[in-house]
Amino acid sequence: MYRYALTIEYDGSPFHGWQVQNNITTVQGVIFEAIKNLDKNCENFVGAGRTDAGVHAIGQVAHIDLETKRDCETVQKAINYYLNSYPISILSAKYVSKEFHARFSALKRHYTYKIFFRKTDLTFERNQYWHVRHSLNIANMEFAANYLIGEHDFSTFRSSICQASSPIKTIDTINIHSKEMRDGVVYQLDFSARSFLHHQVRSIVGCLEKVGCGKWKPKKIQEILLSKERSHCAALAPSRGLYLTEIEY
Repeated sequence: MYRYALTIEYDGSPFHGWQVQNNITTVQGVIFEAIKNLDKNCENFVGAGRTDAGVHAIGQVAHIDLETKRDCETVQKAINYYLNSYPISILSAKYVSKEFHARFSALKRHYTYKIFFRKTDLTFERNQYWHVRHSLNIANMEFAANYLIGEHDFSTFRSSICQASSPIKTIDTINIHSKEMRDGVVYQLDFSARSFLHHQVRSIVGCLEKVGCGKWKPKKIQEILLSKERSHCAALAPSRGLYLTEIEY
């Protein structure tokens, strides 16, 4: 068998998340069916991370094992041919060693969350941003985010169905910036860590938005972090604003 690493882009809007599930359309399921058209004996298709329903990716990575060695460009084009009715694109295919594992070989994961402040409804970007109708104070959000940098027990920001063995994670960076865009402002929050808990990024964004709009003081982020109580977390930020942007190896 020959192992290939695929870099994948997708619009998560029409899918019930990444992971294969019975009788519903998922990103992994659709891509795996396309791969089966290329190699019916392929049984191994592993992603670097699972994304929830509605979450997007511009740099998801997965590996596959094919029975026949093929040119990388041929593998990329063949899979894309069978995906042409879905908002998914294989950006590249690369031959890798059997020791490479899309999930366990990853050194760092990068996510981006996008918020669009505009007083009128969104049109083209409706499924690509969290739409809010109030401006956000970036300075306060950055101050609050600093409490989350480094190694912490992130139980407050962890989904009740998270399967991770420990709530302790290390966030390397949280960067926040903005730009004006068509009668509004887009706020972008970039997160980097080796790995994240289930719903961790969306939980954090939900809390930082409360700081940004003035409902919470920045210090409250430290207080709820130390509480280790999920009930103290704000509501999840919508899935449509979240993007898996890059996996480092």
